[in-house]
Amino acid sequence: MSRHRDIEISKYRDIEISRHRNIEKEKERKMRNTTISICKALAIILMVIGHAEAPTRLHYFIYEFHMPVFFIVSGYFFSTKYVYREAEFVRKRVRGLYWPFVKWSVVFLALHNLMFRIGILNEVYGNASGGVTHPLSSHQLQQSLWNIVTAMGGYDQFLCGAFWFFRALFVASILYLIIYIIVEKTTRRLLSPLVVAVIATLIPFLLAGWKTYEGLRIINLVQGGYRDLMGCFFFGIGFLFRQLEPKYNPRWYLSLVYAAIVYLFSVYLTANMNWRSTYTQYLSLPVPAILGFLLTYDISRFIDSRRGCIKNFLVYLGDRTLYIFIFHIISFKLVSLIKIWYYGLDPRQIGCHMVIHDYSGEDCFWILYTVAGVGIPLFGRWCYENLVDTVRARRASSASPSR
Repeated sequence: MSRHRDIEISKYRDIEISRHRNIEKEKERKMRNTTISICKALAIILMVIGHAEAPTRLHYFIYEFHMPVFFIVSGYFFSTKYVYREAEFVRKRVRGLYWPFVKWSVVFLALHNLMFRIGILNEVYGNASGGVTHPLSSHQLQQSLWNIVTAMGGYDQFLCGAFWFFRALFVASILYLIIYIIVEKTTRRLLSPLVVAVIATLIPFLLAGWKTYEGLRIINLVQGGYRDLMGCFFFGIGFLFRQLEPKYNPRWYLSLVYAAIVYLFSVYLTANMNWRSTYTQYLSLPVPAILGFLLTYDISRFIDSRRGCIKNFLVYLGDRTLYIFIFHIISFKLVSLIKIWYYGLDPRQIGCHMVIHDYSGEDCFWILYTVAGVGIPLFGRWCYENLVDTVRARRASSASPSR
């Protein structure tokens, strides 16, 4: 009888501990920077719009800054405490970037040949430049698996086209920590943290310039390392912005100026984070990328200052951008089915990457693609979270001691 009572008390204690942990998490949630969450939400929406093959001018405008925003936002949360807790930082990067990449890359790799059997992929239709994908042999599947685990490459390009970001941010963030530590120790801590951060931010940018100008490759990084180095640079920009944020005072007319400059770059000096960027594109990217971030930040700050469903939705979305990265391309396929029916296209065009290219930019299907690319993964995540909460509540209820 006493043993049974001890078990009941133990269960009750575990429930109380869990409840207090949830309270602490809720406090942390309330204290977090919701402006940055909204920034992430706007950036992920822009990414999906870009992948949906929006009208040309909008497409080029978005690509000037939407991916750098993610690196800048990630750098915003970098802390100098990790200079002395390197292992903790690396563990966080592994848990938050490497593991999700490996897990979902392997899932989609396992589904690759099945997608051919059910008609989602085929060898007739592919990307806008005419490239297609093929079923993989047993040896190719195994090699892809090795590439996924050892190099964060080898993922299914037509189902996981945005997965390069996980590797680039993983490498960029750890590289920035290494550079920061080297700069600080080399200068024997004679420089202020802000100056150290400036130097640590400029080094990867200069290395990216050297690499691009000479056509060099970092052979142990998939795609040669350009995205990783530029990602490291923008990561540092985010850390610098965090230091200067108290002095930054957004103005609506400055936001208009930012938008105008980004637009002019998108017309006359187009650049993005393409791994095959030219030296001119390398030089022209930082200005619209940084101004595009400031524009996104200003809009986010304005939204964050208001209350309402729009703010709540964007904060919710911004905290779950991972699932949009993973599932937006496969979600596009539902809209592709509608487009095939609407225009009477060859059903095999569902295999187009990322969307059906016929009439793209001319009709409004890019809006439907965007809604599906954001909405379906987010709805799926919402259902999953509610299911988990329901199961936990039932378990807690059944485990609580009888009164």
